Amino acid sequence: MDGVDQLAPERKKAQFDVDEMKIVWAGSRHAFQVSDRIARLVASDPAFRKDNRAMLSRKELFKNTLRKAAYAWKRIIELRLSEEEASMLRSSVDEPAFTDLHWGMFVPAIKGQGTDEQHQKWLPLAYKMEIIGCYAQTELGHGSNVQGLETTATFDPQTDEFVIHSPTLTSSKWWPGGLGKASTHAVVYARLITDGQDHGVNGFIVQLRSLEDHSPHPGITIGDIGMKFGNGAYNTMDNGVLRFEHVRIPRNQMLMRVSQVTREGKYVQSNVPRQLLYGTMVYVRQTIVADASCALSRAVCIATRYSAVRRQFGSKNGGPETQVIDYKTQQNRLFPLLASAYAFRFVGEWLKWLYTDVTQRLQANDFSTLPEAHACTAGLKSLTTTATADGIEECRKLCGGHGYLCSSGLPELFAVYVPACTYEGDNIVLLLQVARFLMKTVSQLGYGNMPVGTTTYMGRAEQLMQCHCGVQKAEDWLNPSAILEAFEARAIRMSVACAQNLSKFTNQEEGNLFILDIGSLKLFRLRVS
Repeated sequence: MDGVDQLAPERKKAQFDVDEMKIVWAGSRHAFQVSDRIARLVASDPAFRKDNRAMLSRKELFKNTLRKAAYAWKRIIELRLSEEEASMLRSSVDEPAFTDLHWGMFVPAIKGQGTDEQHQKWLPLAYKMEIIGCYAQTELGHGSNVQGLETTATFDPQTDEFVIHSPTLTSSKWWPGGLGKASTHAVVYARLITDGQDHGVNGFIVQLRSLEDHSPHPGITIGDIGMKFGNGAYNTMDNGVLRFEHVRIPRNQMLMRVSQVTREGKYVQSNVPRQLLYGTMVYVRQTIVADASCALSRAVCIATRYSAVRRQFGSKNGGPETQVIDYKTQQNRLFPLLASAYAFRFVGEWLKWLYTDVTQRLQANDFSTLPEAHACTAGLKSLTTTATADGIEECRKLCGGHGYLCSSGLPELFAVYVPACTYEGDNIVLLLQVARFLMKTVSQLGYGNMPVGTTTYMGRAEQLMQCHCGVQKAEDWLNPSAILEAFEARAIRMSVACAQNLSKFTNQEEGNLFILDIGSLKLFRLRVS
């Protein structure tokens, strides 16, 4: 069987237009053409090779990342790529790098939270990469609980400066990508203090390293936090630690779109609604969901191709053995993951629409859909990243022992992807936020507050609590409305049951909380100490 293209017969069996499906997956013909052209550009350039990544030492890995990032930037300039094409090129390089945080967090934070004057000063520098930024929020002692951050930014009215300080060991910034080696600047989140009063957490632009020799500025202790899970994988990223010892910055480096501190030290709220900051959160979580579909589709592609090529058992009269993909057990494990990859892709497109809709509403001071948007992005981030991480591992198992080899691509893909279950919101914490939203929605039923958007079905709670499934035969499940009604009926019944159980406790933070996981719609119990 040497030299035989064993995938060709499988591809000929397709009962749909493969070229049209590529366009559906990409979102549009234009998007497909751009992604295809850029992917070919990267694949044909030996400077972007990655086949040896799992065998490199940490030091060589990071040097390799620096070389690729610099070369990618050079090519972007030489080819005069558009913002869309440049983003696609960075994605196609397929290697976590400090540039991910620069473009994905640092720049959006300034755009979303900075004033027009701050945009004019900082964004041109960031766009030209004359400065390299990161997003310094997470601390050693606090991640999901942003309001518990300990780093302080105390205003000194005598010098018109903020004093950034790390008062405790646990206030050390810990994990920000790009911080360990590359970044020259950071958006640092700290407790804003004026005249002894704590105004909560705010963002500040802080220069960390010299633009002349890249040495840390006085009062700044900074470094890399070391090796992480897996060979290659996320070890290409310089996740760092950062401490401040009374570091002074000008007052105008506080991100002041939503709130300001005057020259006299007075804290004032702007006429820009604080809710506008949620737009950035929706955008970031939308990209995470889109990334989930890409990661899962890669794993499924590897496992599907392997299943078509691999043969085991079933040989008759000395003929070829049975393709593994023809076994029902293999199909039952593999095909739902394939379907999930498409589902995540399409819901990612829906989240793009949601981001646009929320942004437009916020700019018009319409906050009516914000709670639902927050719940949707929280739930979908948790659902898709958990399912994708589990799905990649299942694909590794579907490839038998060969899936355990680094050359299969699956071990590194898993190690690169699993942090998504933690960053930008721990998945269990996000599900708790979704549950809180659902419980609030249930509590308002019957009081004239009609649920909106994805929870509109809850307005038919009485009907759904009593309805019976009309499916009589297997073919009936091919009707999408039958499936949707079944999920709606199950979801409302579980939500109401959860709310009834919670109502039995005088203090909902004590005892057994019943948490509704909107992803799998399974009820489980979490003991709260």
